[in-house]
Amino acid sequence: MSIIYTTNKPQAFTELGRQVTILLIPLIFCFNPLDLKKYRHNFLFVFSLGCTITITYLFLQALFTIKYYHLPLKALASSAFTNHNFSEPLAIHATFFSMQIAIALVYLLYILVREPVKTRKFFWLTCCGILAMGILQLSSKSIFIALLLIINIALPLFILKGRNRFRFMAISTALFIVVMAGIYTRDTFKERYVTELKKDLSQSTDAELTDPRLARWNVAISVGAHSPVIGHGAGTEIGLLKDPFFDHQFYRSYLAGLNAHNQFISFFIKSGVVGLMVYLCVLAFGIRAAVTKRDLLLMAFMVIITVVSFSENFLDVDKGIFFYSVFFSLLIFSASSETTATHAKNIV
Repeated sequence: MSIIYTTNKPQAFTELGRQVTILLIPLIFCFNPLDLKKYRHNFLFVFSLGCTITITYLFLQALFTIKYYHLPLKALASSAFTNHNFSEPLAIHATFFSMQIAIALVYLLYILVREPVKTRKFFWLTCCGILAMGILQLSSKSIFIALLLIINIALPLFILKGRNRFRFMAISTALFIVVMAGIYTRDTFKERYVTELKKDLSQSTDAELTDPRLARWNVAISVGAHSPVIGHGAGTEIGLLKDPFFDHQFYRSYLAGLNAHNQFISFFIKSGVVGLMVYLCVLAFGIRAAVTKRDLLLMAFMVIITVVSFSENFLDVDKGIFFYSVFFSLLIFSASSETTATHAKNIV
């Protein structure tokens, strides 16, 4: 609707062409004759194994490169093989790829916790380990925070009871402490997870060569505040931010034509409080459905997109749009229940 009053109609219709998927995918799931409850776990099972194989391939690719150039093995933890450089063979943004890996990891942890056969538990534990190492290597701060919340809080609350719940929370918390200690021992990971996070949440200074996210968010909010109710219209965000970024000496953001890197602020700029409230209501709907159905995967998905919304305009790019549309639709139209949990055991 914000196309009606936008000042940049070509870019607005380009955005519409991408985001129409958000409307079409739910319609496909809605009118699909397949029993989604029946096949939900089959899809997630294949998807998760595919993610595990993909991460394994990326590690093998990195190790092959290290061997080819006669680099030490510790180079695997250097900036040359982490974050975007790790996902480079797939030509995909590290955070967007991490969103998919996070869903796969949560699903396999779900299977691991419910798996009664010890020999199978070892296989699922191995797959979870590979995906967890992939998450670390991709070094997405927002996904790391989302998984911290999902694994330590949502997973035990949704699928465990009594003593098992507290035992799992104690073990998972201890593991995260060990992981954080490991992060502090490697300069590359410490720079990515700790130093850069502090920079992102700091105000800009004249000595900074990078543009902190918090400082850019403040500029973007001030731009949106010029039309707070209905916004400036679709397709206007980057153009409106250019001059303010230059005025605040955010030359990197100006030259690269960066957006707000915050989905909430993006909606505020384009469609004001009205558009922002629509998005917040969608998130509230998903979280409420997850709690009502006690659906761990749906809750994990909602936590991931909510946390990522603070750091990325993921609904402005095809990879983010398809992830959002497909998984939201699948998980909403296939409610979790004890029968589907039993089916998940049977397929493995």
